[in-house]
Amino acid sequence: MWLVFLLVLVFFAYGVFEYRRHSYNINQIPIRIHINGTRGKSSVTRLIGGGLKDGNKRVFIKTTGSRPRIIDIDGNEFPIGRVGAANIIEQLKITRQAVVDKAEYFIVECMALFPGLQYITEHQMVRSQVGIITNIREDHLDVMGPLVEDVADAICNTIPKNGILFTAETRFLEMIQKRASALGTKVIRVNPESISAEDLSGLSYLEHKDNMAIALAVCEHFGVDKKSALKGMYAIKSDFGSMKKYTLKINDKTIEFINAFAANDPDSYRTIWEMFHLHRNADKKLIVLINSRRDRIQRAEQLGELIARELEGDYFIVCGEYTHPLVHRAIKSGLSPDLIKDMRKNSIDEIFNFIYDLTIKESMVIGIGNIVGLGEEIVGYFVNKGRMVA
Repeated sequence: MWLVFLLVLVFFAYGVFEYRRHSYNINQIPIRIHINGTRGKSSVTRLIGGGLKDGNKRVFIKTTGSRPRIIDIDGNEFPIGRVGAANIIEQLKITRQAVVDKAEYFIVECMALFPGLQYITEHQMVRSQVGIITNIREDHLDVMGPLVEDVADAICNTIPKNGILFTAETRFLEMIQKRASALGTKVIRVNPESISAEDLSGLSYLEHKDNMAIALAVCEHFGVDKKSALKGMYAIKSDFGSMKKYTLKINDKTIEFINAFAANDPDSYRTIWEMFHLHRNADKKLIVLINSRRDRIQRAEQLGELIARELEGDYFIVCGEYTHPLVHRAIKSGLSPDLIKDMRKNSIDEIFNFIYDLTIKESMVIGIGNIVGLGEEIVGYFVNKGRMVA
């Protein structure tokens, strides 16, 4: 019993020490910016970081994204080494690195999903002065749901106390404002229509106006003019999972590939279909390539229903893991068995050859579902074979 008591005492003392050390460290960083939301967190984190860096500020960036990364004050990018699954304790170590770098700005993407952990990440770890909610969509319902309203409630846990919150969200804006008001925080709702095609043209990837509008508003808040902010945004490296288009010309056939694997919720798919005008036409076959993950069971089944009822496409190819339930749900929801193929056991070469055979003259292939695992390999395959056009 005495040994147990001693161990508990040691762990308690260590916890108090770590908490006090972190409190000291976080207060050494003048400005902390915490980015949360369903989609676009990684893009907004990098855009803000790039915009502030060109304003000659000492900026330290931490993004989880498709591949967790640190970007130090000199712009050097490093992978974050992890043993096992991601853990929010990681934020303590990253904070210490930012302090060593003498960062003036600490820009960090929220890595927590569970509602309670989202609260702890903001109010115990980051303690931001500026918060961001990119958007709130129907995703991670197994953790934050079951309803999208529950997702909104969870994401609001990272609203800072006595700070400023920027958002492009409209559907749950009233909830955000109510929660922010209770914390003494002002909400600024940005206008995506303030972003022109010219503003986006300097990026090496395809970006949503909402994300750019948030990033520019934050940079302006910190005194960086639009021209300087855009210059920095154009210069910073994009996330691996950012949306890009590649063109492949093989023999007499042209295949365009859009990497949209990082988008994996119904609202994002609808937005992308409208963004690229992905509607069937006789001249160009629209092929939807879906990468499914075994640990995203609910999402896979939800996607099966979605592609059958809402997403236009001439043909659907399902690869990765947990493919059969997705295909089964799609067919059960009304999609013809002749328009979908399960290629779980096929190699990337075999998948590409199948796409090539489906293409008569031109085809548009859009990758959705998830970028982890086979999704990354597919993107790499098209990167090596194709020419990036956006």
